[in-house]
Amino acid sequence: MQQESGNRFIAGVKERSLREESRNTASTVSLSQSRTAHWAGYAACAWAVVFAAVSFYWAIGGIAGVNTNAPAITKHVLARDPGWIAIMWGTGALKIIAGLLALALVRPWGRAIPRWLLLTAAWGAVAIMGIYEGGASLIQHALMMVGAIGTPIGLGTTSVRWHVLLWDPWWLIGGILFGIAAWEYRRTS
Repeated sequence: MQQESGNRFIAGVKERSLREESRNTASTVSLSQSRTAHWAGYAACAWAVVFAAVSFYWAIGGIAGVNTNAPAITKHVLARDPGWIAIMWGTGALKIIAGLLALALVRPWGRAIPRWLLLTAAWGAVAIMGIYEGGASLIQHALMMVGAIGTPIGLGTTSVRWHVLLWDPWWLIGGILFGIAAWEYRRTS
């Protein structure tokens, strides 16, 4: 009888220990997921803000780096064409909105926005940034750079090199960051 109660005591201690271990593991996994989601969301926001700063810089008349774009765009920006300057302000504003979207995926105030709307916007951003502007454009511009396909006159060979070395990878990084943030938000919300 005494051995039986001793066995029950040991079994109870083991069971409590397993429950506690399970709780600690779940909490560690949750914390790890939370850190990943937050890191990706904040990094995506920073990516968008840096990118917006470039657009705003060009909109206010800055010229450094303008020539990395297609001549068809550069000539209008350098000539201070009001329509193109408005486009620079508009693209800067869209990038800031993208940064706010990234924050909404990780900040408590983002819960006020319907989940489906945040996920639709985030996955749309991934499609535009990562798949179209990053991935597809990188392949297309790389093919132009090696001469496998022709380079449009409006784009120019200098711009193609800058797209392969800077702009397309930059878009791809943004798409990946938004993808990680959206994936983690989907899993944790």
